[in-house]
Amino acid sequence: MTETSHALELRQIRKSFGAVHVIHGIDLEIEEGEFVVFVGPSGCGKSTLLRLIAGLDDPTSGDIFLKGRRVNAVPASERGLSMVFQSYALYPHMSVRANLSFGLENLNMPKAEIAQRVDDAARLLQIDQLLARRPGQLSGGQRQRVAIGRAIVREPIIFLFDEPLSNLDAELRLQMRVEISNLHAQLGNTMIYVTHDQVEAMTMADRIVVLRGGRIEQVGRPLDLYNAPANKFVAGFIGAPQMNFLAGRLDGRVLRLECGMVRDVPVATPGTGETVTLGVRPEAIGVSLDGHGDEQVKVQNYEQLGAITYIYATFANGERLTVQLARQIPLKRGQTIGVTFNTENFHIFGPDETALPMLP
Repeated sequence: MTETSHALELRQIRKSFGAVHVIHGIDLEIEEGEFVVFVGPSGCGKSTLLRLIAGLDDPTSGDIFLKGRRVNAVPASERGLSMVFQSYALYPHMSVRANLSFGLENLNMPKAEIAQRVDDAARLLQIDQLLARRPGQLSGGQRQRVAIGRAIVREPIIFLFDEPLSNLDAELRLQMRVEISNLHAQLGNTMIYVTHDQVEAMTMADRIVVLRGGRIEQVGRPLDLYNAPANKFVAGFIGAPQMNFLAGRLDGRVLRLECGMVRDVPVATPGTGETVTLGVRPEAIGVSLDGHGDEQVKVQNYEQLGAITYIYATFANGERLTVQLARQIPLKRGQTIGVTFNTENFHIFGPDETALPMLP
């Protein structure tokens, strides 16, 4: 037994399938009651990592601890975890009540306790009026609530969610994001949630784990990752629309961009002419319809959503720029507009794509 207060601890976890290495030495600690989201593109290893935690796969090397107990050799059924999958995996011939109680019956739990747990979970998820129905009589959102309820009745030490909202339409995804966040607030359990959707990660997580190629790129609170990405990959993955990236060189503290803009930048270490990338978020760019600004761009397309306007433009050298304005603005395709940049909103990434430290 290892003395630790962590709900979960991963130590140098590696996973290979034959000659294919999927997880490359991951270290991670998750605290009691945290809502942690694993996010990354397809094939980054996030679902594989969740399956290793659940006990559905075995790590090639490394150690997994649950509340200080090493569980590498402990079967999934004895780890005290509950998993909600992308597919609802409900028994179609059973009622909602039977689906909720089935796992507990297999544990030979007393009938009175099973009924109490099922009723409590159904009320919490607002499906108590649906207990007599079968899955085929439910909407997608209702079926997902039943799948979550089946996890709740087991009273796990950690909930594991593997892209549970992928099969829902946009409106239901939004509704279920809110409901799962509320559920976490009510239950206070540790939750680990896997998604490829950075919006889900930003809106639900206490902390986000950004994965790429089976490695952790950065771990932190949503706004910490948004405001201070460790590298270009995290900067481009977190935030919608995606951060703009412009090529240039850094001479001393003078940034010379290929689009023509030259600006003094507060980098902590002066450059020596190396190639760098400027990152600037779409909402951090000002627009002038009369063409005045730091640079001029040509409007290729735009989207007006009422409260927000998105502008898709190009510099004279062909580099693209996305601008997000929190207002309405009259635009025409092909018109030239001025754009303004504030160095306080700059993110500069070196030749290795890591973020360069900036002076306060």
